[in-house]
Amino acid sequence: MQSASEEGSSSIDHEPTSCGDNSVWAHVSPLLSAACSHLQEGELIHGDNFNLFAAMSALEIMDPKMDSGMVSAFYSIDEAIESGFAPVPISSDRTVDVQSIIDIMDHLLACEATWHMGHSLAQTVFSCIYVLRPERTSSHALLHSFCRVVRATCRALVSVVSDAQDLFTMTYGLPFSGDEDAKGLLLLNAVEETICRQLRACKATSSKKRVLDELEPLQTNPQLEERFCKALLCRIRFRKHFLHALNCMRRPQGRGLELARKHIAYCISELESVQSSAEFLSSETVENGKNEMEESTTGSGRHPIGFDPTLNKRLSAPTPPRAIKLLSWKKAIDYYVKLLHNLDQICAFKLEPDLDAVLQFVVQFQKSRPDLVARAHLQLLLVQDGKLYGRDTFLTICARSLALDVTKNHGLHLNEHILQLNQLMINLLKILCANTPWQRRKLGKILNDWSVFNVQMGITVGHMMQQTTTPRTPKNGDKSLLILNHIYGWLEEQIHWVALRFLVLGFDLELYSPSEYCMVYWYMYIILWKLAEKAHFRVLIIVHTEERKAKKKEDYSRDMAREDRISLWVLLLKCQTSLAQGLTVMIAALRNEGMVLKSQGPFNTENEKFVQHFGLLQKASLPKYDAYESFSESTCHARLDYLPVYECFRDAQKMAKEIKVGYANDPDKLAEVVGLEQVAEHNIIAVNLLCQDRSLKVSFEFIHHPHFATAVVRRS
Repeated sequence: MQSASEEGSSSIDHEPTSCGDNSVWAHVSPLLSAACSHLQEGELIHGDNFNLFAAMSALEIMDPKMDSGMVSAFYSIDEAIESGFAPVPISSDRTVDVQSIIDIMDHLLACEATWHMGHSLAQTVFSCIYVLRPERTSSHALLHSFCRVVRATCRALVSVVSDAQDLFTMTYGLPFSGDEDAKGLLLLNAVEETICRQLRACKATSSKKRVLDELEPLQTNPQLEERFCKALLCRIRFRKHFLHALNCMRRPQGRGLELARKHIAYCISELESVQSSAEFLSSETVENGKNEMEESTTGSGRHPIGFDPTLNKRLSAPTPPRAIKLLSWKKAIDYYVKLLHNLDQICAFKLEPDLDAVLQFVVQFQKSRPDLVARAHLQLLLVQDGKLYGRDTFLTICARSLALDVTKNHGLHLNEHILQLNQLMINLLKILCANTPWQRRKLGKILNDWSVFNVQMGITVGHMMQQTTTPRTPKNGDKSLLILNHIYGWLEEQIHWVALRFLVLGFDLELYSPSEYCMVYWYMYIILWKLAEKAHFRVLIIVHTEERKAKKKEDYSRDMAREDRISLWVLLLKCQTSLAQGLTVMIAALRNEGMVLKSQGPFNTENEKFVQHFGLLQKASLPKYDAYESFSESTCHARLDYLPVYECFRDAQKMAKEIKVGYANDPDKLAEVVGLEQVAEHNIIAVNLLCQDRSLKVSFEFIHHPHFATAVVRRS
């Protein structure tokens, strides 16, 4: 028997193999075995090209959680096919074959929903061999057409989701593109028509059955034929209408939205039929208990044929082959119902060239917590070719917000500041369509960009105003300087709107502790007050501009609806400003009198917490003075018997009653205003009780409004 060193030396002498690409491969296993017996602890054998980056990027061999080369069942897809893992047809018994196809359809629905939630395409939809190799199913029209449409749907979604969602858009070298997939809908339509005729044959009377006897049934049990036909049809129709809806929503300038709504309505209806078919499909499944049925990925409760999530492990490198848990079939259907309602909400949006309406719609839409696919379609609709809806430049949109006309000022579209503003608006809309944590993080960062741009534009407009010798408009009708000056004022309003959105999202993400509410509402008060001021100034500009146009043209009709809409929004901002001020003084008074805890901790001082929460706002010079010093001075002397506390809440209550009349036809806005009114009313009562009995315990809860707290008073 040879020693380890002799065995290693003899193996080195084996003739190496040339690969033809200047690389030479040699068998090193004996060498490694020999080295193991001689290496001491802490020693390492490595080549000249070894470095830290290569070591950190390398996979841990033989670790199931890290080694993508380890497979549990099959070494390759071809090996799985040869072993009969995904047979075509699935069974010689046609009843079993139909049952198995329905299970595959249901499991693919669960896989696709799991993919939408952020998991890898390789481990979800493309874990199905029938989807990976659709050419194998060409002899089985039903399975073949369905898999082709699933592939086409995945490709349509990847083309829309172009965000930083790398797991969603990465295809890992999968056979993703295929010209044949485009024909899937045609094939599926033909299959649907065949099954419809079979269903009609089941329902036909004896006289009509003679005409339809030539049709071959789906399966061999006549008593189950009708229910199997219905179960297949609702799944086929959902898949077909869903792809049609996605394709319609991808049409430029929102031209397919109305048709998309019709397909979405069909999808929701078919999903109801899919759910109702579960009782029939699971009636013969007796081996599974109730809990297992709840977690099952199929309506029948059976395990589907032809799926193996480990098949594409090697394609997922260098990411670790993490194990995933698929959504259950019931949860997948719930997900699709929510997704379809979100898509319908997008399609129902009136594509008005009004930035205020766009921003309000996006904020309202985000309250429903839409998932990635819905948010991606909203972004696709809003921003196309650098324009709003692919139709209007952002200069036109900004000018319209100020009732200005830019049609005669062609040079403005090429102005350096306008081009930069256009990019800032595109980035803002894309950020507002993102998920809440990412949205808040990005909003804090772009605030500095907006602030720097605001300063630069202010300097430029100031120089242009000094160089202008005459205040009159040039004869050619060019109002570039006037428009730039008004846009500069409008820009400050947008900066404060972004800052307010940044602060409000902190409540949605539960980033503020109760001991920090005082500083948060103080900062909201400062931002809201400035935002209301800028918005009111814009109303004055619009009214003045509209009056001038009406004097020049007798037949000119003013857009009173827009003026009323902006005036209502200004009043809503003032109502929120009063609430924020009242809460600031109220909480400060409770802190000063020892009735609530101050923002103290063993690690961070109140000043440090202030900087942690609002450092990005201060970096953007919001406000332009020392914010923490102003906060401390304005809150240190507050007391419960301080009369302005009552006035703030009462003012907010009065304004809320006025606003409700204006928002009578807008249920979302009306609900928000009612919530603000209830916050003001309950806080007035709470302050009265606390002034009468200082021994009461007080806490702040978001009962009536998600961002403005209600004081809840209890006896100890």
